[in-house]
Amino acid sequence: MVGNPDRPFVWLNAAISLDGRLAYADGRRAILSGPEDLRRVQDLRRSLDAILVGSGTILADDPSLRVHWERVVEEPPLRGAQPTRVILDARGRLPMSARVLDGSIPTLVVTSQSSPGRYPPGVTVIREGTGRLPLRRVLGGLWSRGIRSLLVEGGSQVLSAFLREGCVDRFSLFQAPLLIGEGSSPPLLAPPSAPDAERTVPLRLEGSARLDEGRLLWGAPLHVAPGGPLPPALEPTGFLPTKGPAPQP
Repeated sequence: MVGNPDRPFVWLNAAISLDGRLAYADGRRAILSGPEDLRRVQDLRRSLDAILVGSGTILADDPSLRVHWERVVEEPPLRGAQPTRVILDARGRLPMSARVLDGSIPTLVVTSQSSPGRYPPGVTVIREGTGRLPLRRVLGGLWSRGIRSLLVEGGSQVLSAFLREGCVDRFSLFQAPLLIGEGSSPPLLAPPSAPDAERTVPLRLEGSARLDEGRLLWGAPLHVAPGGPLPPALEPTGFLPTKGPAPQP
């Protein structure tokens, strides 16, 4: 199922504006996905072993990082196990009140050896390195804990690190039909900008489809061989939703 024997299969998913922004100014949350894309993301979440974000996403949005089954349209209604939550928190910034630390779902917090962070009982804490988290070692640790597939959802620094370090096997991007503008709004790919073609992140676009009022794009980094393996039951799009009642964002 996985092309790399020492790390999970990594699927990167994000919703962006037409000018490649993930949020409004100063990182204020922007709900860029419409009902169909929100449903697609729930299908993607329930099909993978774990969901990963950085502490910046938790501080900005306080998400639960769970599958919202009410948005999954199936007959009969489907329920199942929740994916493991993985939070990268190198500087120990997570507040004890964060919803991801509520103990309701298996949760791993990856932090540094020098981090002052404190976490409640029931949360597994993994300490790696002394500064910036060594991404490939983190992924190896997840693999050793039985996590074979991973959904990476953000934010900008985390998405950029996975893309630049060649740790993405497949991506899906929902483009909302709006422009946010440069400045303090976080981009999909964080600075620095590539000074030449050799230092860009080359992608292979495999398809696109109209979704809600925007467009869904999917593909893989160029270094991933075409037709590479997918986790069971996943379409190349990461599930285009079937027709059904539109849930609220």
